Amino acid sequence: MSYISRLNALCSEIECECRTDVSLAEYTTFKVGGLCRAMVSVTSSDSLIKLLHFMKGESIPYYVLGKGSNIIASDKGYDGVILLMGPDLSGIRLIDDDMIYCEAGTSIADLCSFALKNELTGLEFAFGIPGTAGGALYMNAGAYGGEMNDVIVSAHYIDENLSLKSIDRKDMKLTYRSSIFSENPDYIITDMIIGLKKGESGKIRSRMHELLGKRKEKQPLNFPSAGSTFKRPEGSYASLLIEQCGLKGVSVGGAEVSTKHSGFIINKGGATSRDILELAGKVKCHVEKETGYVLELEPEILGEI
Repeated sequence: MSYISRLNALCSEIECECRTDVSLAEYTTFKVGGLCRAMVSVTSSDSLIKLLHFMKGESIPYYVLGKGSNIIASDKGYDGVILLMGPDLSGIRLIDDDMIYCEAGTSIADLCSFALKNELTGLEFAFGIPGTAGGALYMNAGAYGGEMNDVIVSAHYIDENLSLKSIDRKDMKLTYRSSIFSENPDYIITDMIIGLKKGESGKIRSRMHELLGKRKEKQPLNFPSAGSTFKRPEGSYASLLIEQCGLKGVSVGGAEVSTKHSGFIINKGGATSRDILELAGKVKCHVEKETGYVLELEPEILGEI
């Protein structure tokens, strides 16, 4: 009996949906990627622990995926199991007057809307980020002067021994686009508590719409991408360096350096992960040669390129 049939049996037992040969292009914002062997929708920390025991016991490769907004998935797909932290793990509720509990699969859009509904301010910076709460904490996502480090109180995660642990913000090592979770691939965030402040719904809504307007004005949101392609180098900005090097509009296959925002590589249509990475490599080499700055890719690569 193949591991897929055993995985199906386990998923039936723990009430998690399991699908085979799922297109990763449908689960990543870049809209590229081949098929994964199997995809399981995680429903709870208990089900996740059981799944991880199975994967590790069978030596099966696995990858934890949220909304796929910071991912470049391989054209070859992924010969393993995708653990989807999505709508089936998206519980959210108010605790106390100014704190929100949410599961890792909660979308940032839903989290921001919940904060607005309860007249809580502090998350406006995140409005428009196309990811999940778990993914945002994993990379300490931020924009417009705010980041997850400003609002996170604590979280639960599963460690390398498959034990459920609690961690406070001060121990999360939250720095620019990095955290203790991104430094330790075996750590998987399951839920968290966000601490905000009471505010006025009108002002909160106005700020959210203001920032969303700035995103639409400056970013190429009408094309698939993974957001900013490169991390901000110390002392400068990736988009500024790329523009200074005259790389706006440069393309490889269906991938292009956006003419609207040079910090974005976009999928103009029919791009492959190889196109995207080849273009990113060209940009990186050119910028280093012309400016001395070494750009670092921000999205993670899923699968073998």
